[in-house]
This record gives sequence, C-alpha cells and structure tokens, in this order.
Amino acid sequence: MAPPPQRQIPAPNWLAHRYDPGHDAFQFHQVSRDKRRQVAFLTDELLAPLDPPVALRRQDVTGAPGAKLSFVFHSAYCCSTLIANAYDRPGRAFSLKEPVVLNDIVGWRHRGGPAAQVSAVLGDAMEVSARPFEAGERGVIKPSNVVNGLATALIAARPEAGVLLLHAPLADYLASIADKGLWGRLWVRDLLAKQWVDGLVELGVSQQDVFLQSDLQVAALGWLAQHALFAKIARQWPQRVRTLNSEVLLADPLAALEQLDMVLGIDSSAPERDEVVRAVFSRDAKTGTQFEAGARASRQEARAAVHAEELKMVMAWAERVADSAGVAMALPNALID
Repeated sequence: MAPPPQRQIPAPNWLAHRYDPGHDAFQFHQVSRDKRRQVAFLTDELLAPLDPPVALRRQDVTGAPGAKLSFVFHSAYCCSTLIANAYDRPGRAFSLKEPVVLNDIVGWRHRGGPAAQVSAVLGDAMEVSARPFEAGERGVIKPSNVVNGLATALIAARPEAGVLLLHAPLADYLASIADKGLWGRLWVRDLLAKQWVDGLVELGVSQQDVFLQSDLQVAALGWLAQHALFAKIARQWPQRVRTLNSEVLLADPLAALEQLDMVLGIDSSAPERDEVVRAVFSRDAKTGTQFEAGARASRQEARAAVHAEELKMVMAWAERVADSAGVAMALPNALID
C-alpha cells in the first residue's frame, strides 16, 4: 500500500483567506506582511486581491511544526485593532486582524454544519493560520465579533494560547454605535441575531422583546451577552486568560503591554515595548493617521453630548438587565489591577 501523500505547508505570505465547505478547501491569497500591516482588517474589500485565489483541499495542507498561537477576543470599538497592530513585531510575533476564514466557518456552522466537522475544520484553520513569517514568531489572532461564539472551542483547541478579552466600557461602546449612524445600528442587530444562534443571549429577554427595543438597547444586549461570555471564559481558564478595559489600556499602554506580552507568550524587552508604544499608539489604528493630543477624548465627549438623553436612558435600562441576569460590569482576571 502506498503511503499517504505528504501534506504541504504553504509559504507564509499565502494567507488562508476563505473556507469553502462545499469542496472542503481553503482558498489562499498572496498577502505580504506589509499589506497585512497596512489594512485595518483582512477582508476582501481592503485586501483587494488582484489574482484569483489558489484553492487547496484541507487534507492537502497543514501548518508549520511547532507554530504557536494566542488570541485577542473583543467586544468591538475597544482598541482591538490597536492591540493587533502592536503584535506585528518581526522576529517576535505576527498578527491576523479578523481573518475571514473564521467568519466562513461561523457562517457554515450557523447554516447547519455538523459539529464534529466544524471542530475539525476550525482546528485545521488554526494550523494553517499559525505559519510564522520568521522562525520563533508567535501568531496573535484577533477574530471578529461573530467568532466569539467559537471562542471556547478555539481556546480549548490551542492549549499553548494565552488569551486577552478586551472590552470598552458600555457607555463608550453605546456612544460609538450611535456615532456610526444607521450602519452602526444595523450592525448591532445583525450581531445580536448571530449571538442568539450561538446561544449566548441569556439575559431574560425574548426575541419578541427585541422588536420593541431601540437600536441602542439592542446594542446594550449584545455587549452584555459578550460580557457574560467573557466572564465565563475568564473563570474557566484563570491561568491563561486576562481581561482588559480599553480605557485602562490607553491610560498606561506600556504597563499593559508588559503584562500582555507575558500572557500572550511574547518574548520582548522594555526598549522594544517602548518603541511599539511610540510607533503604534500614536496613530489611528484603522487609518494610520497621526493622533493629535486629546483628540480621542474630545471626540468621545462630543458624541456623548449629542446622544446624551438616549445614552442615559439606555445605560439605566442596561444596568437593570445586567443586575437581573447576574452579569457583573467588572470582569475577573484583570490584566492590570
């Protein structure tokens, strides 16, 4: 009997971009490290690939031996892209910002993909995504919000992974959604619908109730559902998981990175972290433009003032929902006390 064919390891610049369940294949695009650094997310729109993808059967590809991963799960609008940018450190770490291959697996699961197959594909997707650009680099994956329903499966499948659970304060999150206009209000409804499919909404409300609630109430429910999930994860893996408020991060990024490097398994020095803060935390994570001193705080105050009445009412309502459902606003296992 002939031995099975050896599975190939694609070169690091070939990004495992999509998963096609119909053919059980990953679709790869050539995406350089510089391009991955430049874009806010690894989406079709921002990558704008010029060449058609190369499709390889899942059974024919694998990852690099010994490659390691860590994860940054987040609640959106909480500086998660900033954190991902901070872990593009040649020789130390590389980051993947919301890889669409994970979204594809979530969509397949929601359409009825068998649990055992979804688990197998998820594991293989992590293997091919862990390929480093340089030897010794650890991958830091920041999935999109819709992947949070698979967070426990991802953490369980990668015992070497350190995990950060990052969130914005609820008031800031709601103000960000309001500031996005119709797009933001539609997005939170789509997110809550997906969270419902994942069984994450255990807040004493029904799907019928959502029809009677405002957009910002729906946004608050989604935030609370994620917060409850994050608390559960932090309690389940107390040695590997840390939680972080985005305002705490921005108040002292050097202290946060010192602790986070240890959690995520990144070997680094104080001068290296200082350089990361100077290079990354002085720029807008999405656009790359230079921050002006005080600009972020001024923007937060301005949008909160515009929506002050609605935000006050929804915050009071959300706090009652959280209290009734037993969802604490402060997460355990804080990265920084």
